[in-house]
Formats: sequence, C-alpha cells, structure tokens
Amino acid sequence: MTYQLTIEPLGQTIDIAEGQTVLDACLRAGVWLPHACGHGLCGTCKVQTVDGEIEHGEASPFALMDFEREEAKCLACCATPMSDLTIEADIDPEPDAQFLPLMDFTAEVTRIEALTPTIKGVFLRVEGVEGGDALRFQPGQYVNVWIGKEATPRAFSIASAPSADEIELNIRLVPGGSATTYVHEQLAVGERLQLSGPLGRFFVRKSDPRPLVFMAGGSGLSSPRSMILDLLESGDQRQIVLVHGARTADELYYRDAFEALTTRHDNFTYVPVLSAEAQGSAWAGERGYVHEAAGSHFGYDFRGWRAYLCGPPPMIESCIAALMQGRLFEKDIFTEKFLSAADASHATRSPLFRSL
Repeated sequence: MTYQLTIEPLGQTIDIAEGQTVLDACLRAGVWLPHACGHGLCGTCKVQTVDGEIEHGEASPFALMDFEREEAKCLACCATPMSDLTIEADIDPEPDAQFLPLMDFTAEVTRIEALTPTIKGVFLRVEGVEGGDALRFQPGQYVNVWIGKEATPRAFSIASAPSADEIELNIRLVPGGSATTYVHEQLAVGERLQLSGPLGRFFVRKSDPRPLVFMAGGSGLSSPRSMILDLLESGDQRQIVLVHGARTADELYYRDAFEALTTRHDNFTYVPVLSAEAQGSAWAGERGYVHEAAGSHFGYDFRGWRAYLCGPPPMIESCIAALMQGRLFEKDIFTEKFLSAADASHATRSPLFRSL
C-alpha cells in the first residue's frame, strides 16, 4: 500500500510505502530532512506530525520523550505511515544545495591502496540498479555501504571529485569494528558491494565568494579532498586553505598530492600538522593539533573566511572554539560528523554550537 506524504513548509507531496520510513521516502524523492545517526537515537530528524497516523518504530525514549510523542512529534528515521501524512520539518533553504535523490547501486572494487597503516583507499566502479542511472553526488556527501555479511550499512565520505571515473572511499580501521576490519583484512579487488547515496548536507556554498578554510583530522580528509579537487578543477579563484592533522608522519596521507596542487594553484595553501610525531624525526612541519596550526597560520583572526570542519568530535569542538575566538561564528562554520549507533546513544550537543 502507498500513502501520500506532504512535507511542510515546502508544500511538497510524495509517495511513501507502507513500512517505509519518513526519512527514506523523503531522501529518495530528493527532499532533504535534517538527520544524523539514522538509528532513532540522536533526535536530529525529529519532525512534527500535523495530520495522519504513524508508527513510531524503534525510537529511543531519550531521543523522543513521552511528552513529545503526545505532542505528535516523531523521528523521521524510524516513523512509518499508517495513513496519509502531513509533517512539518525544520528545513532551511539552501540555494547551493543540489537536490539529488537517494538511490541504490552495485559497485565493483577495482583497487585497494594502503594510504596509511590504518587507512585504506577503496576505489569503486559504480553501476546503477535503478534505471541504469550513475551515482551523482555533491562534493562533501557520503554513501552508505553494505560490507561483508553486515546487516547494517556503514557511512563513508566520498574522497574523489565528481569528475573521477571511480568513487574513492578512505576507510580507517576502527579497533573492534567488524566492517572496517573486513575491509582491511578481507575485502578483495573484484568484490561487489551494495551502496546507497548520495547522503549528507555537507557541501561548499559556492555562491558566497569568501575564501575557504578546510580543517580535517585523519580520514576526515575525505570530504574536504573531494570539495577542494572540485573547486580547483572548476577554476575557482578564491583563497583555499587546507589544514590537515594526523598523529604521525606515516598517518599523513596525500601529502605529496596536496603539495603538488600548491605549485599548480596560487590560491591553494596546504598546512599539514602532526600531534604525536617523535621529537628528533625528520618532520620539519607544524606540530600540535589542527586548531592550533590553523590559529597560528591565520594569526588567530578568521574574520572574512568560511570554515568547513571534518573529523572526530573532539577535533571539531576544538576547531569551533578556536574559530569563534578568532571572530568567526556559527553561520560561517560548517561541519560533518558521522554517528554510529553506539556513538549516538551517548551523543550530546556542542555547548559552543547550537546546530551540533
């Protein structure tokens, strides 16, 4: 059975199947709703039911309180329809966003490269399974990938530019993580994976001409790399600074490639920084953390810039604090964070940043 789902304040009506979540129906129709964990645990996708009946699904009682249920609120990632529905969502207009529908794909692993001792570069040739369409994405977005025998997909940012023939994923080995352990120890060239995408609301606001600073930690380099490659390929002339942090020199990847970009593009600056490199090593670059290196590079004054942050939550918190101390505030700071089911169960909002 198919119902009608109306999304306010857009006034847009789409089809939603019985048993399909509100979030999945919206994304597949190219309608973006705020969301994060996808497991009913973080509360980011909370919407108001204006009309109709829903089944709440596996929504955490902490993410969706009893009084909120009584007020007809629901979590879009869990809620399924029992009738035609009208919902009201907190959707801000974004003129630079590309409204690309979520689709399902099959991909063949064409290459696997050891980028660092703990990060693999996995290259995929994607084949469409819905009408033969190719995967289109906006730089900064991610895909969900089903790995091995895992029932739950894992989210990975796309590290390649849209112009590339293959999709590149940079996958860090997570201690005790069954999916990433499979990638690092068993995944083979020629293996076929199922994935869905594009997903995410992390993208460059190209209509704003202000210069850009990207701040990334570890494999959080993926999205900024895709964004920067796309900007430089398109001939963008604004100033672009990348500050990339790793623990040690062997964990700093694509360094040669970024240094080569600095020689070809006068408007691009690359600042690598290491936080745990042994004293007395050959490393002559910055030492410390991403926020410290960025502060030093900018003289602790970020006014007039726009910042894009991608990495582990502690890094993002520190970068936000440094940016705000340097007179850059929330409307000009954009972040990407992934939350697993385990992470989301104890996630808290940033005290520095209301939208985190």
